[in-house]
Amino acid sequence: MNPDNIFKKFASLPKFRIQQIKKLIYQDFIDDWSLASTLPLNLRQNLAKIYPLLIDGKIFMSSDKQTLKALIKFSDGLAVETVLLKHKKRNTLCLSSQIGCALRCLFCATGKMGFKRNLTEGEIIDQVLFFSRLAKKSGESINNIVFMGMGEPFLNYDNVLKAIKIINDKDCFGLGARHISLSTAGISPGIEKLGKENIQINLAISLHAPTDQLRQQLMPSGCRFTISKILKAVDQYIKLTNRKVMFEYLMLSRVNDSDRHAMELAKIMKKSLYMVNLIPYNETGTFKPSSQERINQFKSILEKKGVNVTQRYSFGSDINAACGQLAGAA
Repeated sequence: MNPDNIFKKFASLPKFRIQQIKKLIYQDFIDDWSLASTLPLNLRQNLAKIYPLLIDGKIFMSSDKQTLKALIKFSDGLAVETVLLKHKKRNTLCLSSQIGCALRCLFCATGKMGFKRNLTEGEIIDQVLFFSRLAKKSGESINNIVFMGMGEPFLNYDNVLKAIKIINDKDCFGLGARHISLSTAGISPGIEKLGKENIQINLAISLHAPTDQLRQQLMPSGCRFTISKILKAVDQYIKLTNRKVMFEYLMLSRVNDSDRHAMELAKIMKKSLYMVNLIPYNETGTFKPSSQERINQFKSILEKKGVNVTQRYSFGSDINAACGQLAGAA
């Protein structure tokens, strides 16, 4: 479903009708136009014919019931995965922006798929609608959205930004910008462009190595921008937004997790609005995860050097829904 097309097609309707349609889609989360009792019958029939609300999704649940993964199929037969992480007081939805990914990072299952195509604005929004409808049935809602699923968001910049604006729009989902995060492998022009958008979302950089040489080995197609160029773009972004930036660092045993690597990372991360997020590796068949003891030691070195650092805890690895495991298949 393409939201833009709906409202262009029915642009001649009175403004209050457009507002009703938006509310039905984005706030009431109806899945069938026959339920839209506030609309005239002929309008409901036209909407049902031209813009059906059905989303073809299959759900998988982790053993601890904290993670739900949906495999969503589109009209061309291709599919994408999106993940809901259930915490005690909040639900975080991890969105995909592409089917597959051209960057081919060695530690990522999505990268092994190769690139299929970009998702449209509507296909991104469908992921939000799918889980919003599900959450509503249990009296819950989506509290945070992160673009950390399949694909590189900055290589689908326009559609991702359009989707973010719908998610943020008070007449649509109405989710505050500071509850929306976007993760990039370091596409510097995208970082620079986002800084000028005047939207206060959160930015995360997938770094994963303290040097260009090691990063090139891990992210061969994603390293056309050097670390120094990425950090220059990040500093400009911070100057424009005064927003903290998260640097994601995947902990790979005997690859990037030594004391030396920690010391090298500390040299480039010691800035007040930089935050390093250490991520335990979820196996995709290439590397081994660092032990918790090694992660603790790595974190301790960064802390002693004055780096802001935290650790992310993984969810959903038993259903291949954890960070780096999405591959568009059940």
